[in-house]
Amino acid sequence: MAKIDVLGLGAGDMDQLPLGIYKKMKNMDGLVYTRTLDHPVIQVLKEEGVGFQSFDYLYEEEETFEEVYKRIVSTLMEAAKQSAYIVYTVPGHPMLAERTVQLLLEQDEVEINISGGQSYLDDLFTALKIDPIDGFQFLDGTSFARSDISYRGHVIFCQVYDPFIASDVKLALLEDLPSDYEVTIVEAAGSEKEKIITVPLVELDRQVEISNLTSVYVPPVPNHLLNHTFDNLREVMRRLRAPDGCPWDREQTHESLREHSIEEIYELIEAIDNQDDEGIIEELGDIFMHVMLHSQIGEDDGYFTVDDVIRGVTNKMIFRHPHVFGNVLVDSSEEVVDNWEELKKQEKGEKRKSILDGVPKPLPALLKAYKIQKKAAKVGFDWDQVSDIWAKLDEEMKEVQEVIAQQDSEEMEKEFGDVLFVLANLTRFYKINPETALERTNQKFISRFTYIEEKLKSDGVDIKQASLEVMDKYWDQAKERE
Repeated sequence: MAKIDVLGLGAGDMDQLPLGIYKKMKNMDGLVYTRTLDHPVIQVLKEEGVGFQSFDYLYEEEETFEEVYKRIVSTLMEAAKQSAYIVYTVPGHPMLAERTVQLLLEQDEVEINISGGQSYLDDLFTALKIDPIDGFQFLDGTSFARSDISYRGHVIFCQVYDPFIASDVKLALLEDLPSDYEVTIVEAAGSEKEKIITVPLVELDRQVEISNLTSVYVPPVPNHLLNHTFDNLREVMRRLRAPDGCPWDREQTHESLREHSIEEIYELIEAIDNQDDEGIIEELGDIFMHVMLHSQIGEDDGYFTVDDVIRGVTNKMIFRHPHVFGNVLVDSSEEVVDNWEELKKQEKGEKRKSILDGVPKPLPALLKAYKIQKKAAKVGFDWDQVSDIWAKLDEEMKEVQEVIAQQDSEEMEKEFGDVLFVLANLTRFYKINPETALERTNQKFISRFTYIEEKLKSDGVDIKQASLEVMDKYWDQAKERE
């Protein structure tokens, strides 16, 4: 089997290159493959007659680092198969932040032997005067997600080759940290050219020398700067429910919070209707607070935690979206809804006795009518044409008039209920949510009536003394303003 010796060149100058690796490279007959020539050891070895073939040119030819690394590995594999044995060198230690080495280890066509050059982590810890036992995270500046970053411990970004990567790191950090938060740039740690500079985060990619020996250090972030994170919110809720926490929060139960939770939903709807972004943020926060408080009550009682809540909804979203997370194909949102309902049945098994099960009992009656009619329609219990529903409405209106003439209040209530039920069915046919439609009219009435109040007040007229004719005049003005 062909073989590749992967050798680490150490983190800095010749003093960090192991003697055995130095001898092996000095005795090489042919070229030594290297990921990059931009390393102080290579410059010295070239002067001593060692020939290198680098892959620096690939960084210009490919758009992503991953493509660069794949081409490097492909070239190395082909060369090894042709020559039976080659040497490939990388900066530092081969097993530290070297994607090409990981790709080589994933294949089984060529034997891979690894010999270490000194990792630069020891020198980095020394230069920064930090102890990694306090908590340490090592991230690749060329390949990370903001969600990967854990700010409570020491964070070091390696592979910060150029200002573009430094900019990516900066922009990710600015999502969580203030622009004046101080970060440290470490250049050539452990070598004679070691340089350390601390700058405000916003200056990370400005007027700072960046090279392939650059690392960026983010010190542990104070807790008060992390109040936008889930962990801090969870800790706040735990603290409020602790024995020495807030008496009100400690007294709450799932049952006592019901009305408050409902109020928060309606306040969110109001903010949405008003297109009030700040209000939406606040009300979503209040709803989230209720989710966390209910979850903390569950945890305190020993029944469930917020982790169970999150796990449940995550699993549900994945299971009910096979067109996203699986191989199911859909052509429209209607198909998505149909699949959702079918998967929902599978998920819940045979627990439901009726097609109409699953409509929440506390829903407002008009919205409940809309939802149960939707469910009935899905199994074919529906009007053939909308004209039939209009005819049914006329029929129900006549029945209302009949019971009104009879002055039977109980029957009037029943017949008015039938009228509203038919109206809800009509809105369903036209794909209009009756609750939303009625609320729009409520708000329209409030706006127009408030205008009447304001105009009468400016006229010095008590609304209780105003004539209907005057109020109608201002009502019409309010309509025109809309």
